[in-house]
Amino acid sequence: MNSYERFCFNVFGERMKKKRDEYASLRNDMLRARMRTSFEAYLSTAYVSSFLAGITASVFAGIITYLLRIPERIVYRGNLPDIFFELNRYSLIIGTVAVVILSLIIIGGMTFAIFLIYPGILSGDRKRNIDATLPYAINYITAMSTAGITPAEVFRLLGESEIYGESAVEARYITRDVDIFGKDLLEALRTAGQYTPSSRMRDFLQGAVASISSGGNLTEYFRNKSEQYTRENRLEQKTFLETLGLISESYVTALVAGTLFLIILQSIMSSISGSSSPVFLYVVIYGIIPLGSIMFVILIDAMTPEV
Repeated sequence: MNSYERFCFNVFGERMKKKRDEYASLRNDMLRARMRTSFEAYLSTAYVSSFLAGITASVFAGIITYLLRIPERIVYRGNLPDIFFELNRYSLIIGTVAVVILSLIIIGGMTFAIFLIYPGILSGDRKRNIDATLPYAINYITAMSTAGITPAEVFRLLGESEIYGESAVEARYITRDVDIFGKDLLEALRTAGQYTPSSRMRDFLQGAVASISSGGNLTEYFRNKSEQYTRENRLEQKTFLETLGLISESYVTALVAGTLFLIILQSIMSSISGSSSPVFLYVVIYGIIPLGSIMFVILIDAMTPEV
């Protein structure tokens, strides 16, 4: 918690404790995102930041509106009640006050909404990273367990391996609960399974708890899960490649052949009609092609699995 968050917590921290139930989903997202800031400090920061952003935006918008005298530039041609003509002499002040209030509400509300959804975005990123690295992490766990290393030490070694990304982070939280908070391994695994954003990791940890509780062969369980997730990972990669092929065919059809067809058709129609207006060509070349390419890039980036 930095100095700014500490200041916000000192101002609103006690009041935010009463809102834990009201913002239960936010608190769960923060836990899944493994954010180091406490719920009270984060929500206090959200309130203060939203207020400051709204005030700053409203003052700036009010000054611009007043200096440019924007309300006086608005002309309405039609019948209006006499009250509007009486208020017309105060249009600059009324318009400026309206802009200030709207800016305060809109910018402040947008800032607060960003604070609310940000932990969910972090949680989603962690979920994708865990799902991508979990098969390799379980292979590592299986190798360590086969060598006769105890389960607690296995998760400790996994947490020390940076190459396994967020899967290693989850292992470090398990180790923390055991070493610092004095929990046994079963309770630490249950806690990690409860707050992990990945359903795969949750299923793996719950299965490990069940295997340990029933006295089963934990190494064999790790080996079976390793094979299962490896098969699932291979299937996902195959599905992704097939989808990528379909998207590439759509790109060639829509943005290569399609735009060439439109350009040739427009050229022929211009020659027939005798018109030399290139507006449509400008729209295709500088509008449809760049925007379409950007959309395909964003689509591919969003669906590409992390490695």
